[in-house]
Amino acid sequence: MSALIFDCDGVLADTERHGHLPAFNATFERFGLPAYWSEPEYGEKLRIGGGKERMASLFADPAFAAAVGDGSDRTQLLLTWHRAKTEAFKQLVREGRIPPRPGVARIIRAALDDGWTVAVASTSAEESVRAVLANAVGPNDIPVFAGDVVPAKKPDPAIYQLALDRLGLSAEDTLVVEDSRNGLLAATGAGLRCLVTVNDYTRGEDFTEAALVVSELGEPGRPPIEVLANRGAAAPGDYLTLADLRALLEETR
Repeated sequence: MSALIFDCDGVLADTERHGHLPAFNATFERFGLPAYWSEPEYGEKLRIGGGKERMASLFADPAFAAAVGDGSDRTQLLLTWHRAKTEAFKQLVREGRIPPRPGVARIIRAALDDGWTVAVASTSAEESVRAVLANAVGPNDIPVFAGDVVPAKKPDPAIYQLALDRLGLSAEDTLVVEDSRNGLLAATGAGLRCLVTVNDYTRGEDFTEAALVVSELGEPGRPPIEVLANRGAAAPGDYLTLADLRALLEETR
C-alpha cells in the first residue's frame, strides 16, 4: 500500500511567515519580553527544530537572560510562553490568515480516494498541526505525529520512524513531502524518498538528496510550477498529480 506523509509548516501552508513568526512576536509582546524577530532573523531561527527550542535560544543572549531573571525556572517559562504562542497561532488559523499552499487539498483527496495512507509528521505542537490540517482539507481522520512524541526533532529521523512503525508502513512504499533541508534529512535518514516543495525561507537550501524539488504542488488554472531539480521518474506538467508521486515511489520497488 502506498503512503504519503506530509510535513506541516511550509508544506501544508506557509505557516512560518504568516503564522509562527507573528505568533512568536505577539507572545514576546504579551509577556513583556525584550525580543522581536524580523523575517531575516526568523529565517535563521528555522535552522532550530521546534518552537520551544527556538524560544530557548533567546537565553543565549546575556541581556535577555538577565532581563528575564537568571534564577527563573526556564523550563516552566518556556512551556508557558509556548502554550501562549500556540494559542496565538491557532487564532491566526481560525481567522483565515494562513491559507493552505496550492495543491495540498487536491493531492491529499486524490491519495485518499486511491487508497493511499496519508499522515502528517511535524516537530510543531500537535494542536497547531491539527488546526492547519483541518483548515487545509476540512474535517478528517488523518493521523498526526507531532510535537514531543519523539525525543529528538528533525533532522533526526525519529518522527518518521515513529510514523512508519505506528502505521505499519514500509519505507519503499512511503513518500514524504517536505520543504526544508532539516526535513529532507529526517526523511532520508528514515530511508524514505522525499519530494520537496520550497518556500521563500528554504528555496536556497541544499536538496541534493531529494527525488524532486518544485516551487509548489500547483493547481489547474495557476501559473505552471517551477521544477528546481528532478532526479526521479516523474514528468511534471503545469502541476503535480498523484501519478507523478506514484512514479517517484515506483523507482524504489
